[in-house]
Amino acid sequence: MTDKNPLVSVIMNCFNGEKYLLKATDSVLKQKYQNWELIFWDNKSTDSSEKIFKSIKDKRFKYFLADKHTSLYKARNLAIEKANGIYLSFLDTDDYWLPDKIKEQIDLINKKNVGVVYSNLWIYNDQRNKKKLFIKKQLYQGNIFNQLVEDYNIAINTVFIKKSKLSELNKKFDERFNHVGDFDLMMRLSKITSFAAIPHPTAVFRAHGNNLSTTDKLGSIKELEIWLNENKDDLSSANIKHLQKRIDTRKIIYFKFNNMYLGAIKLLFKKKENLTFKNLAIAIIPSFILRKILWY
Repeated sequence: MTDKNPLVSVIMNCFNGEKYLLKATDSVLKQKYQNWELIFWDNKSTDSSEKIFKSIKDKRFKYFLADKHTSLYKARNLAIEKANGIYLSFLDTDDYWLPDKIKEQIDLINKKNVGVVYSNLWIYNDQRNKKKLFIKKQLYQGNIFNQLVEDYNIAINTVFIKKSKLSELNKKFDERFNHVGDFDLMMRLSKITSFAAIPHPTAVFRAHGNNLSTTDKLGSIKELEIWLNENKDDLSSANIKHLQKRIDTRKIIYFKFNNMYLGAIKLLFKKKENLTFKNLAIAIIPSFILRKILWY
């Protein structure tokens, strides 16, 4: 018999997240589905995050202080160990959810009998006061490992996971990574369970210029190369070619934004697969215009 009102564990990892914390926690409080617990893992913050969080008097808010500061993915794993829910969902302190998020996902995960549900996402830029839809095409559903290799489009703040599925993996988040741990976990889950998707946004990602994905793009590229090298045995030749092409496109953008124009041109013409309209446009368009186009 299925529990019609199962407990959902919301994992919120925090390191000096005071600026947007109230917006994030308020979006959890305003969820239409109310049987949840918020596991707040304070990764040795030095700002007012603890004070802000503890000012919210709700027994579902559970505060945990790390013994020492760790990497994000180590912190996420430690927070998951404190979770009591049947389902897990993740929310960073600078992002927020829309009110139907948990309800829609719990309804869908039960209806479809899948292991993971994700959704579309709004990207909001604080400085420009602009937002855009993250995915403008149909979201992948079912057994989607191959599709994700070629075109990964899952944001961790939209993910909803059956906690039991994590126990089927040899590890949760890979703690070696600083950037691609979300990608790695979703790829491993996509090998063992089906995914369902909600086409419209259930969350908002706040692009404020200090996101790790923005400040260390080279680190993200290097980790993606490590992942590709370690997982080649599980990938088809087409998978490898598609992923390498994505990595090269990211490198071309990185070279362009860092005034390394010769590096961008060399990589563009190194492989015929890189001579796409998109890459040619990246190489030709002036950097100040390209930054406006790729503003997050």
